[in-house]
Amino acid sequence: MAIQVRQLDYAAAGQPFEGAVAADTSQTTRRPAVLVLHGWEGRSEGQTRIARDLAAKGYVGVACDLFGKGIRGELTGDNTRLIAPLLADRGLLRDRLLDTVQIAQSLPEVHPDKLAAIGFCFGGLCALDLARSGAAIRAVASFHGTLEPPATLPTLPIQAKVIVFHGWDDPMAPPAHVIALGAELTRANADWQLHAYGGTMHAFMAPGANRPEAGIQYNARSAKRAWAALDFFLGEAFG
Repeated sequence: MAIQVRQLDYAAAGQPFEGAVAADTSQTTRRPAVLVLHGWEGRSEGQTRIARDLAAKGYVGVACDLFGKGIRGELTGDNTRLIAPLLADRGLLRDRLLDTVQIAQSLPEVHPDKLAAIGFCFGGLCALDLARSGAAIRAVASFHGTLEPPATLPTLPIQAKVIVFHGWDDPMAPPAHVIALGAELTRANADWQLHAYGGTMHAFMAPGANRPEAGIQYNARSAKRAWAALDFFLGEAFG
């Protein structure tokens, strides 16, 4: 196995972006790909590490950029200014996501009919919005993402399998939002599942997250369970 990571410069919705592709260069066949969608801090080495881990499992990992080339926030800072325009215009966010899917499908290592997306925090919302767009991808996974649907966009027939990993004590996605999401996905006739972890707050997948007074805290036990469930989920989606 020879995992290599290369920079990926691309355009989406008329704007330049900078991602990264991790793949096992010893393989010559086209493989399933998993998009890794970042949180409100923007693309960082954290997503690249996850993409590399996915490549080690036999996938092509694609660390995506949703803010634009050179636009980055801070892991521990307030990045509201970066996500606010996309939360205010979910149509623009949808366009960027759909263009990113097309870019990933065009990569030489990628089987264009075998694509999934996973996202964390803001990226979890993005993964759900990708499913809501009706994109012809196999699966999406949201980790401690916000759950509200776009107010002005229709939810199109959902083709992707959907899995949501949720901390029950996450103040950014209260139980009412969880129930509403289940009702939404059921109306869309989606193949969906929810893993809700007790005693678990927002950002439970993020080592170093430690602001319990704000409902933000890493939880190693819940993170381990979520990673294990993701492995099975992706195997089923690509099987």
